[in-house]
Amino acid sequence: MKKISILCPCYNEEENVVPICSDIMKEMETELPEYNYDIIFIDNYSTDNTRILIRQLCKQNKKVKAIFNAKNFNANSGVYGLMQTDGDCTISIATDYQNPINMIHQFVREWEKGAKVVCGVKTKSKENPIIYFSRTCYYKLLKKMSSVEQIEHFTGFALYDKSFIEIIKNIEDPYPYLRGFVAEYAFKRKDLEFVQPKRKHGKTKMKFSSLFNTAMNGFTSYTKTGLRIASIGGFLCSFLSFIVAVVYLILKLFFWNHYPTGIAPIIIGIFLIGSLQMFFIGLLGEYVMNINIRIMNRPLVIEEERIGFDN
Repeated sequence: MKKISILCPCYNEEENVVPICSDIMKEMETELPEYNYDIIFIDNYSTDNTRILIRQLCKQNKKVKAIFNAKNFNANSGVYGLMQTDGDCTISIATDYQNPINMIHQFVREWEKGAKVVCGVKTKSKENPIIYFSRTCYYKLLKKMSSVEQIEHFTGFALYDKSFIEIIKNIEDPYPYLRGFVAEYAFKRKDLEFVQPKRKHGKTKMKFSSLFNTAMNGFTSYTKTGLRIASIGGFLCSFLSFIVAVVYLILKLFFWNHYPTGIAPIIIGIFLIGSLQMFFIGLLGEYVMNINIRIMNRPLVIEEERIGFDN
C-alpha cells in the first residue's frame, strides 16, 4: 500500500490545527481510502496553544506526528519538514485553510498518472487585492528577469514525489527557495489552478519582513539582472556626467563673462549620483548577504522535540 505524507507547517494556528487535521483525515478516508497516510505538523515555535493542541492530536491518533522547532526559522521550516517525510509522496498544505483540502485527491490522481510534482497555482485570491496585485507584479518581474522558468503564484502548495524530495536533500542549501527549486529541478511537473480562499480563522502571522526576505531570496538566487542593471546604470550615469561636464566647460570657455554656471547643476548632479549609488550599493548588499548566508552553512532548523516518529 502506497503511503502519502501530509505536511502542515504552522505558526500560532491554535484555531486551525484541530479542524484541519480532521478535514484532512476525512478527505483521505473518503477520497483516497486505498492509501496509507500520516499527517505531520511542523510547528515554527508557536507562542499560543498550538503545541498543546498538536500534542493532543498526536495522542488521539498515531497517524498524526509533530516536529517542534527550537526557534522560529521562517520559510526554512517548511522545506525542512519536506525532508523529514517518508511517504511515497508528500503534500505540503498550509494550516490556515488558504490551500483547498479537496485538491489533495486531485494531486494524487495526477501523481498516479506520472507527474512527479503537482503544483497548486493561484488564478485568483480572496485575500487583500493590494497584496495579490503586489505578488503578481513581483512574480512577473522575477519571471522576466530570471534565466530559469518561474511559476507565477505558486507558494509551495503541491504534491512532491519522493524522488524530488531526494533532489532537495542533495542540494544542501542553507537558505532554500523552494519555489525556485520546483521551477528549476522538477521534472514531469503538472500545474493545477485554484482560487485561493480567505483564512478560515484568525489573522495571517506572516510579517512584511518575512515576505520581503523570501522575495529578495528569490530575486538574488535566480537573477543576474540586478547586478547588470547596476553595472550598466553606473556606466550610463558616468558617461552622461562626463558629457555634461564637457558641455559646461566648452560653454564657459567660449562665453566666459556671459555664462554663469551656478551651483544648481552641481547640487542636482550630486543628489542624482548619490541616490543612484545608495540604491545600487543596497542591491549589491542583498547579493553579498545571500552569498554570506550560504557560505556560513547554518542548519535549516534546530528541533526541540519530535512526537510520533520511530527512532
